[in-house]
Amino acid sequence: MPAPTVPEASAPSPLQRTRRDGHVPCIETIGRVTLWRQCWLFMIGSAFFAVGTAPGFASVASATVTNALCFVGSWFFTSAAFIQLTQSRSPASRSWADPSARADWLSSAIQFVGTLLFNLSTGAALLAHRVLAQRRFVWLPDANGSVAFLVSGVLAVVAVTLSIGAFELSSRDWQAAWVNMLGSIAFGASAVGAFVNRAGATADALLANVGTFFGALCFLAAAYLLLPNRSAPVAAA
Repeated sequence: MPAPTVPEASAPSPLQRTRRDGHVPCIETIGRVTLWRQCWLFMIGSAFFAVGTAPGFASVASATVTNALCFVGSWFFTSAAFIQLTQSRSPASRSWADPSARADWLSSAIQFVGTLLFNLSTGAALLAHRVLAQRRFVWLPDANGSVAFLVSGVLAVVAVTLSIGAFELSSRDWQAAWVNMLGSIAFGASAVGAFVNRAGATADALLANVGTFFGALCFLAAAYLLLPNRSAPVAAA
């Protein structure tokens, strides 16, 4: 989950809404609320993945339950990624010639594609987990989605590095980008473990589950790092 870009204040837009006292929130406030929703969607989706693949959970739940939790979580991911993509368009204060703006948008776009592939993979798993010969068709979109997340994570790190520097431990944006990168690597490891041969056997089920579990926790932490304070004072126009 790349660090999002929150638009700076500019001329009033249709997104602005009038409060009961007649004042209109500024664009920073609208962006903060949107980011709040985006982060919570990512955190909820991550929680579904984490619970479904938690160590020991498979021993008390069926494969159908695990697959269902991941399927539901994937749609929270997609919803959050869509919000992030719509908010990552270069604002008026940043030229598209700025490489950090391009990296930010490309990261969001590729991540969104990755979430769609996870929708396909987790949805197929609900139908194919009982048919060994069909499991390899579940793995392909999972692997491609993991690659998309890896590429997106690298671009997010590039965008943050270009914007605030290569080593800014005090920055939550920097922390979130690198925690997200760790999550993307873990999802990649999970895809390697989930490889299915023609006979329908999984290469390493433990790696597949542990990679997904750890990756989900990283994505949850990255979203939490970016979570704004929704109760912050509202600036009037």
